Amino acid sequence: MLVSLNRLKAMTPLQSWPLVLLLVLLVHYSNPLDDNKIPPSLCTGSPGIPGSPGLHGSPGQPGRDGRDGRDAQPGEKGERGDRGEPGQPGIRGLTGDRGDPGEKGEKGSPGECAVAPKSAFSAKLSETRTTPLVVGDAVRFDKIVLNEQGDYNAETGRFTCRVPGVYYFAVHATVYRSSLQFDLMKNGHTVASYFQIFGNWSKPASLSGGTLLHLIPGDQVWVQMALGEYTGFYSSPKTDSTFTGFLVYSDWKNSAVFA
Repeated sequence: MLVSLNRLKAMTPLQSWPLVLLLVLLVHYSNPLDDNKIPPSLCTGSPGIPGSPGLHGSPGQPGRDGRDGRDAQPGEKGERGDRGEPGQPGIRGLTGDRGDPGEKGEKGSPGECAVAPKSAFSAKLSETRTTPLVVGDAVRFDKIVLNEQGDYNAETGRFTCRVPGVYYFAVHATVYRSSLQFDLMKNGHTVASYFQIFGNWSKPASLSGGTLLHLIPGDQVWVQMALGEYTGFYSSPKTDSTFTGFLVYSDWKNSAVFA
């Protein structure tokens, strides 16, 4: 190889031109050697040291699903599990259709009958009681018109409360021969006063009055003369002087009917 190069150098340019062209053609049409792929015949040496293990590669793509296996024999029944916790209440459903009327029940036993309390009276002066009338005393309306409950005493002229509540009392007096003044009394206290003057008229005059009172059991109500010179209560077969009272409503608390 060294001799060939020396000969090449000794050639003239004209003589070396064909040789250069031949070398170019050989290089062009010859297969180039790949890097690190020298034929074993060109260089032979001892085996190299083994290289270190390479890095792990990335996971491959999932494989295809395998074929379905054959059905196995049913296994034995397992033990019953614990009862789960109650679930949340569901949404309320729609209202259903109205059902058919049920059968009529049996008749119940008779209940207690609630009777409203009562208290009422009316009395008038008899002709023998018109005179004399003493001031400060109760006027005794001695002729009973109505006194079913017995709450009025004709001997004393006094009404005694038995049923608590509100009462209405009214007095109608025929005035004759003298002027008249009287008081409506409750437990010794005047609750209303009435007066009528008489002017020597040929015919009797009249005087009326009334009031509401709240009473409790034991309270008493009566009519009382107020002045000695005004005692003109009068009664005859054709005209009367009356004292009337009755219960408007009760306030008994022991029964819902009367509350």
